[in-house]
Amino acid sequence: MEADDADDEYEDVDDDDSEDASEPEVTIEISGLSLFTHVGVTAAEREVGQRLLLDIRLDVGENDATITDRIEDTVDYAQVCDVANLVAQQRTYKTLERLCSAIAERLLEQYRLHAVWVKAAKPEPPFALPVTEVSVEVWREATG
Repeated sequence: MEADDADDEYEDVDDDDSEDASEPEVTIEISGLSLFTHVGVTAAEREVGQRLLLDIRLDVGENDATITDRIEDTVDYAQVCDVANLVAQQRTYKTLERLCSAIAERLLEQYRLHAVWVKAAKPEPPFALPVTEVSVEVWREATG
């Protein structure tokens, strides 16, 4: 292979990469966020409170942090944990469905997201029969 041919080969590769290159889609996942909150159907559950485990997945889409490496260009997952905790502490909830939905709504309001998925699990539900955990998942897409 001649030198000119080799240069042409690399030039084509570089041109193709720059034209077809797009930013990767970003998903942020938080697993096992442990919160103590007051949620439950019975008054006793809401009064005494209990530990919940949250899993949160944020569909961020294209994200400048993949290039800039700056926290300001992405969603700070420590702040997401704080938001989820705040929502869980602001009031009592009877159902995990409502709690998950409230967290999802707040995250969609606060961050530029395509969608958010929230799972809340009670690792020690107050049942007469042995159950390892009960959980609820809510998936919300951004509107507009």
